[in-house]
Amino acid sequence: MKILGISCSPRTSGNTHILIAEALEGARTEGAEAELFSLAGKEIKPCDGCGSCHKTGKCHIEDDMATVYEKMAEADGIIFGTPIYFYGMAAQCKAMIDRTFAPPGKGKSLTNKVGGVVVVAGSVGIIDAVKDLYFYFAAKRMLAGNWVGAYVNNKGDINSKAGAMKAARELGQDMVQIAGKEFEYPREFARSHFAYGTHTH
Repeated sequence: MKILGISCSPRTSGNTHILIAEALEGARTEGAEAELFSLAGKEIKPCDGCGSCHKTGKCHIEDDMATVYEKMAEADGIIFGTPIYFYGMAAQCKAMIDRTFAPPGKGKSLTNKVGGVVVVAGSVGIIDAVKDLYFYFAAKRMLAGNWVGAYVNNKGDINSKAGAMKAARELGQDMVQIAGKEFEYPREFARSHFAYGTHTH
């Protein structure tokens, strides 16, 4: 079993990175293989909405998202971590999830993978990011694991937050336990689902 942690922070080794690393240590205690992948310094271009991925089975844009697709496809569970900028998820996180409109490989999907969330903020915005990522899990037919939110201001401050570090480790453990249940959506409901507005006539 493999748990992937994706740090969407533009910083390396910041609070988001540290919390995800702690979660992955928790996953390892449950016997899982774990990997942390940072988007810092990576080129993740925005989705251009061309729709060609649903004909070819892959995104036509050439950038570092190719590596992300590969790692997502290999994982049984994915922890998405983001700092809060202007009361919402970091641009790197939004760009990445928008690009997963394309499948992570021909004949592959995120369906039945477990999703977890790590969010770090200086003030408000944590719940907004968690909500957006949980809707994302629902759309991609992923299984929602737990989430961890922490309020800190300076790089490295999270190390002094014992409760947040403990919660992160438990998140990693939960991810492995949920993935171990091997839940699968019924085949007729397994494809990505995007809800539309309700119309009255």
